[in-house]
Amino acid sequence: MSAFVHETVLRDEVVRVLAPKAGGVYADCTLGGGGHAEAILAAADCRVIGVDRDDVAIAATKERLARFGERIEIRRGRFGDAATLLPSGLDGVCADLGVSSPQLDDPARGMSFRREASAAPLDMRMDRSSGQTAQELIASLSEEELANLIYELGEDRASRRIARSIKRAETEGVLATTGDLRHAIYQAVGGDKRTGIDPATRTFQALRIAVNEELKELDSLLAALPALLGPNGVAAIISFHSLEDRRVKHAFSDAEVWAPLQKKPIEATGEEIARNPRARSAKLRAARRRAPGETSGDDKAAKYAARKARKFGGGAS
Repeated sequence: MSAFVHETVLRDEVVRVLAPKAGGVYADCTLGGGGHAEAILAAADCRVIGVDRDDVAIAATKERLARFGERIEIRRGRFGDAATLLPSGLDGVCADLGVSSPQLDDPARGMSFRREASAAPLDMRMDRSSGQTAQELIASLSEEELANLIYELGEDRASRRIARSIKRAETEGVLATTGDLRHAIYQAVGGDKRTGIDPATRTFQALRIAVNEELKELDSLLAALPALLGPNGVAAIISFHSLEDRRVKHAFSDAEVWAPLQKKPIEATGEEIARNPRARSAKLRAARRRAPGETSGDDKAAKYAARKARKFGGGAS
């Protein structure tokens, strides 16, 4: 099997909110290692369409899910192109945003600032067959544009100092690897890790998001979901930082389209975080596509009836 082993985040929670049913059709828009798709297929005699842009992930997941036969179909592409890649009338859609462990851990991709990956090229692309690398992106930006990118996508208040240091390293010809980038960041803000967050984290995040157009992809997916899901179909989105989570929360707040399945996002248990530390920042939000003619007032009526039934031990008349 191809080397693409990824610890699935919030696997059981995704299955619980999607509640797969026999004969249903579901989509995993970020197939990755296939963990969520596998759990959905195991939960019911349904079909799953998986989408991913990473050829390594696709090759490995085809092998992993081969036992499900024609119940699994894999389509190559970006999750932001879900509107053209997926059929309408789906019973459920899930997406696990961000970068997978194999992508982070593969030095050749240049996404990690760990010292053992310091010789990796500044690439950061999920699909290495197209698009700008991180080094090419940095070269195309002015110091001010780079500072704005780090501030907006990395939410780092030291963005101007960091951008100045990065562009200086580029001018001096010492910006070719992830180690070079990390060194430039440390020169700007120091290597102090007392906060528990490596000083390079936010800049690497910002560049990765920009290189892969992750927020643009998410906006496209959220816009497509209402048309892709059938009445009462469920969307389940896992995000890993506030920029993503705010977008998902805002989209699901449209009461004419969505009925959120919980007030607060579902987070990983302490047991899961101990097993997979990368799950600590994961947030799952899920919402049901309202049926035609249904309004948010129906939610209130249903909740009132349920409270009345619990209080008096019977149903509402």
